[in-house]
Amino acid sequence: RQRRGYKALTQGMVAVAAGDATEARRQARRAEALLSEPPLTMLLSAQAAQLSGDNQAAGKFFEAMSEQPETKFLGLRGKLNQAMEKGDSDGALALAEQAHDLKPKTDAVTSTLFELQLKHGEWAEAEETVREAVKDKLISAEVGKRRRAVLLYQQSIEAENEGRRNDALQMVRKAHNYAPSFVPAAARVARLLAGAGKRRRATATIEETWVSNPHPHLVEVLEEIGEGTSAEERLRMVERLVRYNAGHEETHIAVARLAIGAGRWQEAREHLESLAADDPSARVCRFMAELEEIEGGDPAAARIWLKRAADADPDSAWLCNHCGNVVADWEPVCGRCETFDSYSWKTPPRVIRMDRAEDEPTTDDDIIEDIISVEPEIDVPEPIEPDAAKPKSKSDDVPILG
Repeated sequence: RQRRGYKALTQGMVAVAAGDATEARRQARRAEALLSEPPLTMLLSAQAAQLSGDNQAAGKFFEAMSEQPETKFLGLRGKLNQAMEKGDSDGALALAEQAHDLKPKTDAVTSTLFELQLKHGEWAEAEETVREAVKDKLISAEVGKRRRAVLLYQQSIEAENEGRRNDALQMVRKAHNYAPSFVPAAARVARLLAGAGKRRRATATIEETWVSNPHPHLVEVLEEIGEGTSAEERLRMVERLVRYNAGHEETHIAVARLAIGAGRWQEAREHLESLAADDPSARVCRFMAELEEIEGGDPAAARIWLKRAADADPDSAWLCNHCGNVVADWEPVCGRCETFDSYSWKTPPRVIRMDRAEDEPTTDDDIIEDIISVEPEIDVPEPIEPDAAKPKSKSDDVPILG
């Protein structure tokens, strides 16, 4: 009897693997009748019920399994998967926590728990999950540092919103130590230091980050630190970046932009022309156009630079490495594909306009329109036309004969 029971159990598992729901349920019933060991047969019965589409019956089996010490983890996993399929993220999170407590070294459960914690904005809990994952060697130490940096950054934002500015600064400093090239953390450290009256240390943080990762957002923070001072003083603050990364495009653009604001035309021109020789970016072209308009009073030269801006690659932006979504401000989770820490500062794909013939005269309005058309697009859903929203019926594809 026991041999026949184990044979039915084996054949039932094979039927599940083959996708044969009828045979799987038949063998599950046989095994259940022959073997007086529910822990052995409940998983097969649950899988057979799932395979035949009877999720309610499968749920009952998973519930029974979760009450048995031998099968508790399998029962929780089954209930967790069902909750995820139903979209019950609250229930799924509770089940994932229970399953993780039972078997913390299970990669699939740890990953699911981490994703659900991110979805619920539980940044501190997610950081603890990452710390344990590194300890259990589920992820590398380097990956763990980067993830903890992002999660500490988010915790810092929450702490500041709650009025805990000291905690916010300590958290984001730790994030900056874990990932020194992580621009949002560096910018936040500088802002909080400046807000605490430590302007020199705030400036030093920007300069240290500029060595490895020059970024326009860091210049924005420098300008905020210098708010209330003269244009000349703000220019001098930015000019110090030349010491740390003199040849980088962002250094030249930063100094040129502040030089234009301070009326230092020649200095601005020198920095811009060092970038304009080969294949200047759209920003360089726009600043050259502004310089020609303000300093030289030459609208024709300005229009030429605006036309070059229209033909250049679009400005860099935060681009999701997974789905290509483009956003203006960095986010911890992509709003489109929900991938964690997927944004990199990149040049978005070029948008080529095809609605104007090559030999058609170009007007100033066309130039401005072209510049707008190649700017990075923020993820805004297109409106759906009433007809487009209707599902397509099969009859639409079938020709009517006779």
